[in-house]
Amino acid sequence: MDEIDKKLIALLRADARTSVATLAAKLGIARATVTARLRKLEDERVIVGYTLQLRPEAEPDHIRAWMGVQVDGNRTHEVIASLLGDPAAIALHDTNGRWDLWAELRARSPAELSQVLERVRLIKGIRHTETSILLKSYR
Repeated sequence: MDEIDKKLIALLRADARTSVATLAAKLGIARATVTARLRKLEDERVIVGYTLQLRPEAEPDHIRAWMGVQVDGNRTHEVIASLLGDPAAIALHDTNGRWDLWAELRARSPAELSQVLERVRLIKGIRHTETSILLKSYR
């Protein structure tokens, strides 16, 4: 990746819906060049998708929570596979520090979130979890 690719990615991070024409104008390159670079970044799996993000307030009928997960020994792959199989886990991140994994969870009610937490506690290979409910997002 060169500097133009990095600038292109930065522009898309700010607004993934930015048109190719606007990207080309902001980068000072031709639209065909932007299209070719995007295709290359997608083919190389640098860009793996474009997504929609909603503020939590936009879905008042849902609860979002972050769960830190400590894994026993070297059972990380087993735990990841189990968590990815749970429909409530909308994102999963491998990290360093106190938690081995961070899971972003989504539920329709406190009762449903409680059921999700009970399912997660039953996953073999999980040593400890800690969950925080997302109250508000600023960006």
